[in-house]
Amino acid sequence: MEIVAKILTALVAIEHLYILWMEMFAWETKGKEVFKAALPPELFKPTKGLAANQGLYNGFLAAGLIWSFLIKDPEWQTNVALFFLGCVAVAGIYGAISSTKKIFFVQALPAILAIIAVLLK
Repeated sequence: MEIVAKILTALVAIEHLYILWMEMFAWETKGKEVFKAALPPELFKPTKGLAANQGLYNGFLAAGLIWSFLIKDPEWQTNVALFFLGCVAVAGIYGAISSTKKIFFVQALPAILAIIAVLLK
């Protein structure tokens, strides 16, 4: 189960690196494709700075998850991974409530599955 926990945690980290890239550097191209149902096309240019700020926060979540792989102490490694996975899950649940339910399945569910795997390892 430890390998499954690490794989799921890594996938969540990679997803948030992708979100960082999209929101910080590709908001008006890829972001427009991904969020076409949530925002009208004319709002992408004026919200570029807001999206970049969100992207930076997603980068911090990815950094925390990646950091958890570098911690030698198993207890601390688990605690740090659970903290950042919990942050991702809460953000995904909030996004599903406040924006679109799709966010739950794309962001919160993978984090919740990773949390379960980390707790079961």
